[in-house]
Parts: sequence; structure tokens; C-alpha cells
Amino acid sequence: MTRSFSPLALVAAVLTLAACSSTTAVDMPDSPTTAGPTTPTTMMDEGTPCTDGDADGYGCSNIDLLAHVPIDTFNDETSRANDIWGWTDPTNGNEYAIVGLDNGTAFVDISNPTDPVNLGFLPTETTATTWRDIKTYANHAFIGSEAPGHGVQVFDLTRLRGLTEAQAFTADVVYKGVGSSHNVVIDEESGFLYAVGASSVGDDLPAECSAPGFHAVDIRDPKNPTFAGCFSDATRDASPVSAPGYTHDAQCLVYRGPDQDYAGRQMCFASNEDVVTVFDVEDKDNIKVVSQAAYPRDAYTHQGWLTEDQRWFLANDELDEMNGLTSSQRTLVFDLQDLDAPEFAFAHESGLPVIDHNLYIIGNLSYQSNYESGLRIVDISGIEQGVFTEVAYFDTFPESEKVQFGGQWSNFPYFESGTVIANDGSNGLFVLRPTLNTMMP
Repeated sequence: MTRSFSPLALVAAVLTLAACSSTTAVDMPDSPTTAGPTTPTTMMDEGTPCTDGDADGYGCSNIDLLAHVPIDTFNDETSRANDIWGWTDPTNGNEYAIVGLDNGTAFVDISNPTDPVNLGFLPTETTATTWRDIKTYANHAFIGSEAPGHGVQVFDLTRLRGLTEAQAFTADVVYKGVGSSHNVVIDEESGFLYAVGASSVGDDLPAECSAPGFHAVDIRDPKNPTFAGCFSDATRDASPVSAPGYTHDAQCLVYRGPDQDYAGRQMCFASNEDVVTVFDVEDKDNIKVVSQAAYPRDAYTHQGWLTEDQRWFLANDELDEMNGLTSSQRTLVFDLQDLDAPEFAFAHESGLPVIDHNLYIIGNLSYQSNYESGLRIVDISGIEQGVFTEVAYFDTFPESEKVQFGGQWSNFPYFESGTVIANDGSNGLFVLRPTLNTMMP
């Protein structure tokens, strides 16, 4: 199909949407070390239960509102929120929300989820921007941004221990091997970070660093990040949207899926604007493109996540709704039984007139942040039969429900307590609790 938009045009389209407009294609996280909730939790000391489809003015089903922290709580100059990730202190189990904002990052103690405590603000390294992305590894947060010259900030999360009031933070280290990046991805088992959609900076860089694909960084010593190489699918990119080899988001991990040819190898599964590309990244000096998977009516392959058995990859296309290619939000499903020949399996259409953005998976549940329809939790246990069922939702953006870039950017569902955090571009941080026993993996 013919594509008539460039990265600048895409941004322009976003900025000219309605007053609640927000964002374009953004981010993606990677495999958290936590396994997700272990016991159903429905009791609240405070907060607002979802009753008759409402929790304090927010539409809902089977998800309670524990707390809401508006954007202006974090910083007087903040105007937009974006990505979100979480951290659990291994010494005491305290849980923290790491909240992406246009002009920096906020840290919130949610150990008492009905009484969150803002612990402080880490400003952007250069300028404010719509896009900021966060991941964690070895008790450190790694923060990338599309702000020019930003690099990747490294923040030691143990600094949050014992704090009870807001601090003005600075980064422990800033990795300057990349200028800007759309996203940061971390394989927590191997200890490598991948900045994607990145502009590499430095002398004598390999030719592969000229493409805005992956910029690999060894972070096994978190405060001493070291360049490990660049790679992309530029040589296989038959119809580039932004630039040949551009990667928008990815999930990287040590593979333990059904294809025994790749068992135990470091692999990346990339959302590359019009395809999903599979990389073998075990040898950083010899990265291999394993395969690519296309799908019908593509517009902008944005982000995706593997099921826990690594057989399936669920993805979202951020512009198919806006471009009139589908009548409602859809979730794309790829069968990865054979990594050398992945296949598009089916698309689940939710019936919602909104844009999808970021999704994550625990067990048989997909936690989806779909912009103006908020958080949607979808039972994917019928994936073999091509059947998905929504089982819960919480609408963090009751102002409207349209095909535009407003509302919820992302969520983090991996706390063992069962608490789920979500970041709404306009309305800020939401601390939530699903209430169905079926939510447990």
C-alpha cells in the first residue's frame, strides 16, 4: 500500500488533533523479573470501588480505583504524561511507580496503594518532549527520550529507600552513546539494553549505527554502560515508513519458546512500522535477521508482547484506525511456532472506536492501554481458537472516546501485589486493582 506520511508529518498530525491531543507512536518495555500477582486481592482500606460501572466518575468494570495522582502534582512545568514502569524493592517488597512526563520522570511510592507518596522528580537531560521511555534492571531505572542529545539516564532506585517527601533528583550516570531514542528495551536476564529508534553518537561507529534500529548497550554494571553494537533490518526493509531499518519498539529476552532451533538464545521481537521482525542477538558481533511477518491492512506497527509460552506475539497498529483501515481497535496475533517462518494468525477487533497503544501479558490476560478507552484487560485463553474476551476495563479518559491521541499511554501490571498502574497523558497516574479471581495467571 502507498504510505503518504513521514515522521514529521506523523508528529504534525498528532499536534493538530483536538485540544486533548497528545501523542504518536511511542514506546515499549521488556520482560520484567516479577511474575505478576500471586493472590487475588479485593479488600481496600480506602479508594473507590467500581460500582455499577463507575468509580469516582471513571467508567469501569471489575477494576477498582485505589488512587489518582494528577499531572500537576509532579512538577509545575509538566504538561503531558507518557510512559510508565514499576520497581519493587527486593529488600522489603515496597512498590514504586516510575512515571514518564514530558519534562522528566517522577518517582511515586505506592506501597500503600490508596495513599501514594510523590518522592521526587528527575528532569529531562535536555528539553521537554512528548516521548520518554523507562525500563529497570538491577535496581536501576534507565530512561530514554526523543529529546535531542538526551542520551539514556541511569538512576539508582535504592536512593528512594526511606524517603517520605519529594526530592529534586539528578541522574547517577548518563549514557551518551545515543542522542535521542524512541524507546529503551532491556533483556533483564542477559543484562543488555537496546535503545530503539535511536540516533547513535560517537566516532568510528560501525556502519550499522547509521540506521535508526537497535543500539545495544551492556548494562551488567549499571553505572558503567558500555556500547555493544548496532543492528537493524535495513537490508530487508522493502517499504520503509520513517527510514530504512527503523525500529519503533521491541521485546528482547532469552528465548524459551517452542522453536528448539533457538532455545536459550538471546532474541528480539521488533515492531518495525509495517512488519514484525525477529532478530537473533546472541552474538553482538554477528546479529542475524531471522524472519519478518507482515499482516493485512498495515499502517504503523507500534508495539507488541509475547505470550508467556512464547508461542504467540500480540501487537498493535497505531494508525490503522486513523487511516480507516479497520472499523475498530484491533489486536494483531502472530503465530511464532517456527521463528524462521512466523505467520499472521488473526486480528481481534474489540468494537471500540479508539487507537491502541501499548499492551502487556500475564498468563492468559492481556493488559492493553488503548488511548481514549483507557485500560482494557482481555482474556486470551482462547487464542488457539482465535477468540479473545474483554473481562475488565477502567477508562482513565472519560472526556471522550474517539480515534485520536488522547488518554492512556501505557500501564504496568507486574507487581506481585496485584496493583496495576497506568499513565494517562492528560489525567496522570492511576493506581488500580482488578477484582476478578480470573485475573490471576
